[in-house]
Amino acid sequence: MNSALTSTIVFACLVVAVWLGRTLRRQLPEQHLTGDSKDAVKLAMGLVATMTALLLGLLVSSAKDTYDTQRTLVIEMAAKVAFLDRGFVLYGSDAADVRNQFRLAVEEAVHRMWPKEASQPARLAPNVAAGDALYAALHRLSPQTELQRGLKEQLVSQATELGQLQLLLVAQSVPSVARPMLIAVVCWLLVIYLCFSLLSPPNATTTLAFVVSALSVAGAIFLILELDRPLGGWIEISGQPMQNALKRLAP
Repeated sequence: MNSALTSTIVFACLVVAVWLGRTLRRQLPEQHLTGDSKDAVKLAMGLVATMTALLLGLLVSSAKDTYDTQRTLVIEMAAKVAFLDRGFVLYGSDAADVRNQFRLAVEEAVHRMWPKEASQPARLAPNVAAGDALYAALHRLSPQTELQRGLKEQLVSQATELGQLQLLLVAQSVPSVARPMLIAVVCWLLVIYLCFSLLSPPNATTTLAFVVSALSVAGAIFLILELDRPLGGWIEISGQPMQNALKRLAP
């Protein structure tokens, strides 16, 4: 879902709830706005506010975990790319062609995941044909020494793990924030803003306080949705680790 649009809609709904509460306040009989009535409403809304805070914190935690997990995967991929390149160098000139093929595959993957044009979406799906060709080229290496035989096993193993990490990154790109939970949070917030605006005096100070808090809530929703899509959003995972690893592959 579009983070900016969703957070804007949430802000607009909260402002409408405040306006509706102010309107209802003028229609209610005076006995409904006594101190005892306000205390009862505040107690009920305190429970709703506590549940909302707990669920909102759960959403933030879930989105942050998604961001941190995918960031860790990117760093691990960069480390394995650098390790593989070192293996190709140690193997010798016989692996020069395979190393060049590996460099082209990594370069394409980096450009797919972090496109130069901001308008282009990130493409996490791996190039299967390039991966298969690289894996076959690794198996075609003919080691002549014990060192090369050991390096070939390591290269094949590390290349397999690198492919697994990329597929894991694709699998984890599915949004982790459940839409029903987000809808429940917004509905509870609407109830809170409606009731509190119903009880508060209709002046500029309380109106400003409600608007500022609505902006804060909308900002929190925006951050949750952005953290939940760390590759392609405003809060994007840096591609610098992979870029640095790619520079090591330069011929």
